[in-house]
Amino acid sequence: MLLTLDLLGIFVFAVAGGLVAVRKELDLVGVLALAAVTALGGGLMRDVLIGDVPPPGLEDWRYLSVPLGAGLLVFFFHPALGRLERLIRQIDAGGLGLFAVAGALKASDYDLGPMPAAILGVVTAVGGGVLRDVLVRDVPAILRRGELYAIPALAGAGVAVVGAEAGLADAVVAGPAAAVTIIWRLLTIHRGWTAPMPRTRD
Repeated sequence: MLLTLDLLGIFVFAVAGGLVAVRKELDLVGVLALAAVTALGGGLMRDVLIGDVPPPGLEDWRYLSVPLGAGLLVFFFHPALGRLERLIRQIDAGGLGLFAVAGALKASDYDLGPMPAAILGVVTAVGGGVLRDVLVRDVPAILRRGELYAIPALAGAGVAVVGAEAGLADAVVAGPAAAVTIIWRLLTIHRGWTAPMPRTRD
């Protein structure tokens, strides 16, 4: 189940990364590189932190072939994908939910406590996007003013951890937990919800 979640999240994030590269007018190498970094960056951080080394993202050919395939798909067929800006954010919301859950469940499998496991779910979800944004010289989404990005990821990861601690199977927990993050993030995009900001003096 974790492998399926990982590969699906990798594909979704790779498409999002590839679309950002197209928007930035990068060449084929740039599209593939940004797709791979976006897709694998968070998972590699998680695996190093929990001691799963060498990381599966570097050992298993599927973890490398999926983002490269997604990058090629975006490179050749991006005109058919429609309005890039809106699509990028929606696809990114899907990847955010899938990776938050996969990261949290894998951390739970390594006997980490609920809070560290949930935090590593967030790291898995946002790490690749942070690297992507830094490479193209954008402010990472997690740091943008008022952006509700990490909070939905933490909510989904928290639901996954609670389910795992209750002894529920990953297959039972994964869908509802990912849906929490994805729906919250999509509502944030469409309704303009923002994170709380510090009050300033008048």
